[in-house]
Parts: sequence; structure tokens; C-alpha cells
Amino acid sequence: MTHDLRTPLQFVKGIGPRRAADLAGADLHVLEDLLLRLPRRYDDREHARPIAELRAGDAVAILGTVLSAGERRTQRRGFRIFEAMIGDASGQVRAVFFNQSFLADVLAPRRQVALFGTVDRGRTGGGLQFTNPDYEVLAGDAADDGDQRVHIGRIVPIYERVGSVTPKMARRIVHTCLEGLPGDIGDPLPPAVRRRHGGLDRRTALLRAHFPESGTSLDDLNLYRTPAQRRLIFEEFFVFQLGLALKRRETDTLRKPHAIAVDDRIRRAALDVLPFRLTGDQRQALREIVEDLQRPRPMNRLLQGDVGSGKTIVALLAALVAMENGLQAAVMSPTELLAEQHFLNIARLLEPSRFEPVLLTGTMGAKDRRDAWERLAEGDAQLAVGTHALVQEAVRFKQLGFVIIDEQHRFGVIQRATLRRKGIQPDVLVMTATPIPRTLALTAYGDLDVSVIRELPPGRQPVATRLAGERQRADVYRFVQRELRAGRQGYVVYPLVEESEKVDLKAATEMARQLQTEVFPDLRIGLVHGRLGPADREGIMRAFAAGDIDLLVATTVVEVGVDVSNATVMLIEHAERFGLAQLHQLRGRVGRGAQRAHCVLLHGDELSAAARARLAAVAETTDGFEIAERDLEIRGPGDFVGTRQSGVPALRTGDLLRDHRVMEDARKAARDWLGEKPPRAEVDAAVAGWSERFHLVGVG
Repeated sequence: MTHDLRTPLQFVKGIGPRRAADLAGADLHVLEDLLLRLPRRYDDREHARPIAELRAGDAVAILGTVLSAGERRTQRRGFRIFEAMIGDASGQVRAVFFNQSFLADVLAPRRQVALFGTVDRGRTGGGLQFTNPDYEVLAGDAADDGDQRVHIGRIVPIYERVGSVTPKMARRIVHTCLEGLPGDIGDPLPPAVRRRHGGLDRRTALLRAHFPESGTSLDDLNLYRTPAQRRLIFEEFFVFQLGLALKRRETDTLRKPHAIAVDDRIRRAALDVLPFRLTGDQRQALREIVEDLQRPRPMNRLLQGDVGSGKTIVALLAALVAMENGLQAAVMSPTELLAEQHFLNIARLLEPSRFEPVLLTGTMGAKDRRDAWERLAEGDAQLAVGTHALVQEAVRFKQLGFVIIDEQHRFGVIQRATLRRKGIQPDVLVMTATPIPRTLALTAYGDLDVSVIRELPPGRQPVATRLAGERQRADVYRFVQRELRAGRQGYVVYPLVEESEKVDLKAATEMARQLQTEVFPDLRIGLVHGRLGPADREGIMRAFAAGDIDLLVATTVVEVGVDVSNATVMLIEHAERFGLAQLHQLRGRVGRGAQRAHCVLLHGDELSAAARARLAAVAETTDGFEIAERDLEIRGPGDFVGTRQSGVPALRTGDLLRDHRVMEDARKAARDWLGEKPPRAEVDAAVAGWSERFHLVGVG
């Protein structure tokens, strides 16, 4: 049966409505989606290793028959081992699975199976074995689909399981669909680009990427380096970069209905609110932003800087320029605590000026909220500081000309676009204290100009960071006590994970009580967490900032925005449960004054490899840009900033970390091709469905 690439999956042979619903959960809706989802790895079942030739340490595939299988209990309560003996013409090998009782119905005697995994030696000296290998039933009963040429005797693709769609099922469906593809399936790569970069035609690339030809290097396949895989990865990256370039071109043609100028009066106004001398990086960033403000096209700029580098004062000075030109400005923050902190700091800094900010958050009283709405609509208030409450339909501005979005990766694309639409072509500055690796900057922020603040303000010292296990807790407490008795302040931060929020909150509350009554009875201890009302939370934070609290026990509500220069100790409990960027952000809450500051990462005795890598990275460097690169390596791009909400593309074939050179090639190719002024029809065909495919705001 021949299918068009836009055929809904429920109408594809072998799928149907129930499986189509499962696939939709993985964002696979039409046949093209399925075919652009490449295998997660490949097995060589053309040259499967005979069992007699296995050696400890080999990562191999074998084909054999289940000779015997059964489960046995162990001395550990609730721990069972399922064992299967697999044989071929050359010998036998054991496969061991832990706590997988259901395998008794899967790996039954006489079934033909494929196993893939690393061979090791059994602990009891029973020879070689596979431990928890990947497996697939090939034949022997109802599992036999009568089409074994798809599953054995060749290099076979191994897909991620999606709901009820098993890897074997996906292989059969994809094979059938590829066989039924029409001769001309269309190609988003323009002919000129395809000749220079594309190599294979799209149909051939799809066939070979899913079912490689005999003799294809297995290493190249599993590293996604074959010509077929590279062709499809380049295609996806080219289309994405072309869309970004078109977005940028569209922005460049827009014109602001207002002009912004800078004269001596405005320079004096800026100096009046400036509390300290700017660093070189701050001056450069401010210069770039103000130059953008004076251009006729709207600014679209990313300001990234490490924690404590002074982004807020740069953004405020830029907002002051806009306000002195008769425009309104808005600062949108991801949390109420951060919005409140920004509001207090900005109100204090603006005291010498003629401007007074208004605060707008979701939990404000109805009267205060209406007053803020009215002042913004009438133009009596020139600066609004708030949360996502700023994008509510009821909020109207008289002349919004400058938008600042803080910690922008915490907002969805739609929220950012909605705030922008409340003005008429406003200048937009997005800020982040999570430095963006170059690889991501080329993608999620490829349509933005970028300013970077790397320098810390004068007098700031790197925070001394150390790891400590549970057995060192008493030593850690003694160190904290010495610091606080010397007149300093500190934080104890507990993780707060959604799945166990009640348990975590109880643990933090209990820790505050224990620290007060048993560990530091002579110190003043406070507790702050997200469940507190804004007034209570602000009261505690004010007391801490005023020095009335020595040690603040907190959940991660202190991750961003809290600025207490006398705080020199950050103790992070269960540090292994935090992400790398989060640990770095928390560490940035101390060391904001001239005193030497310390961060202690207190962790459990058993650490996973990923947790160990995260903690080591934080201990080894305080450079947020280096940490961002390490975080990308450990977590991968999909998790780095939360794909759907951040604006990072939902890529299928490509991987931002693995394929970053291809991304750079695609970026250059897209810009070069546009520079050749191609026919509009070719451009439209290349980016058709861009916003749907990448889940970003559309092109054009």
C-alpha cells in the first residue's frame, strides 16, 4: 500500500487508532514524523557472533534459541533473578535479568531470540553471561510474524519503545511504509543546496538510515555518521536555520513607531541612579543595548551573564533610557519572589529619578491589581515589574516600548510573544543567568543578538566549594557555626521535587526545628518555602536581608534573585538531587560581598555516575559558561532548559551536542542560499510547517 508522507498514522497499516494514540504521545502524528524518527541504535544480525566466540567485555549481538528459563528467589527480600539459557549451533550462554518476573511469558523455551549487551563473567564462577541485556523474540509462536527477513540476517534498526509499539513492531511498520513510498516524496532541501550539501536524495536517505545496506560500518551507524543519516540531520538543521534566518529578516524589516535618542540629560539621569562603577563587560553590554534602542528596527537581544555579574543594573539603565524618551517598560520575572525582589531593588535605585515602578503579581489583592492596571493604561506608571500576570488580557499599556524578560528560559514562547504584543514593536531584551552554550545559542537563540557579561564586579571572590558526605555532617556544622559566630549569615537549602513535595517540605521544616533546638540553639534561624504566602515570605526575606536572621533554611525559592551581601555560607542538603545549573545558581546566592564565601555540597553515600559528574563539575569550577557546557554534556540538549517551554527546537534526527558541526554548516548554508535570492516558492516549500515541526513561533 502506498502512503503519502502526510498520511495520519492511524491509517497506516499495522498501526490503527490505539497505537496511533500512543505514538501521538511521542509527538508522532503523520507518516513523515515516524520516518524522521531515526533508530536509537543498530544491531548487526547479519554477522551475529557465535556463542562459542564470546569474550568477557564484548558488546555483541547473538541469535539463538531459549533452551531453558526460570526464576529463582534470593536471600534479599523482594529480589528475584530470572535466568534463561540461550543456545546456538556453537554453544550456550546464560542471560540474567533482575526483578523481571514477566519474562517467564516472553523468553519461553524453544523461542528464537536476539540478545544485545555486554558479556561479563558470572559472580558465582558459572562462566560467561549477559546481565539485563536488550532482547527481542524473533520466532517460535505467536511472536512469529512470518517476515523474519526484516528482523534477522541484516543490520537491523532498534527503536525506542512508545507505549504499545514495541521496537520489533516499529521495525516492521517502518519497513512496510518504506517499501510503499512513492518514487517522488518531495524534498525540503532546495535543489541548489542539495547539490552542494545534501548528497543522497531524500527517499534513498530514509531507506538507508532505517535499513542500512550490507557492509555499512556499525560504528558509523551508531555514531550517526553515515551519508544517509547525515543527509537527514543536515536537512532538519537547514530547515530550522532557514526559519530562524527568515524570522530575523522579518524582524529587520519592522519599524518602531517611536524614536529613542540619548542626550546629556538622559546620561545625567542614568548616572544619578548608578550605585557603582560598571565593569568593562557591563559597559559594553549597555552600549550594545542602547545602540539597538536608537535603531529604527525593534531590538531582539539576549543578555546572558553569570550569577552576580550585574545584569539587572544594565537592564534598568537601558529601561531608564526608554522611559526618559516617554515610553513605558516592563520587567517579567518567573516567580513572585524574584519579581518582588526586583521591584524592591528597582524602586530603591529609581528613587533619585522621576519614575516609580508598579508591581503586578497573581496573588496581589484585587484593589492593588486594579490600581496597577489603571496606572499603566493611563501612562501614570512608566515601569511595570511582575510575573506572568503581566500578560493577562486585562493588562493594558499606554505606550509599552521596552520589554525585559528575566530568566527567560522559564517562560513559554507564547508568554513571551504575548507580552511583546502589548506594545507596538517594542524593543525586547531577554536575560538569563544560566549561560547558554554556543551550540544552543546557534539554535534556540539564533534569531537574537547576544551580549555577554563574564566579569564579576570588583572585590568579588570565587566561592570556595567543597563536597562532603553524610559522615562529615558534624564537621560541616562546626564550620557553619564558626562563620555565623563571626557575624556572617548563611543558607541551608533543601531540594523540593514535585513528586515528593510534601515529604521534602516536611524534611525542610523538621531540619529548621532541629537546627534551632539541637545544633545552633544560640543562633536565629528562619524558614522560607514556596507554600508561604507572599507577605510571610517577603517578611522573612526582609528579616534575613536586615540581619535579623542568621541562618535561613529554604527550599529552592532562593535559587534566583536573593541578594544578601553578608551571606557567606551556602549548605546544600542532598546535593545529588539538584541539577548542575541549579547547584551553580544556588552557589551564586553567596559571595555577593567582599568577604570570602563558601558552598558545601552535602551528599548521600551512594551516588549515581551522573550525580557524581554533576557534583565534581560544580566543585572544579565557578565559571558558569564552563558549567553550562558540562551540563549540556551530562544532560543533553533536550533537558538543558526544558525543550517545550524554552524555545529549544524539538529535533528528531539531529542532536545538538553530537551534531553541532552539522548545525553550523546548516546555518551557513541557509544564510548563503537566502543571499542568492531564491524564488519565493522554493523558500515557502522549504519552511512549510516550520512552527508546527519545531514547536516555535511561526515564520512570516
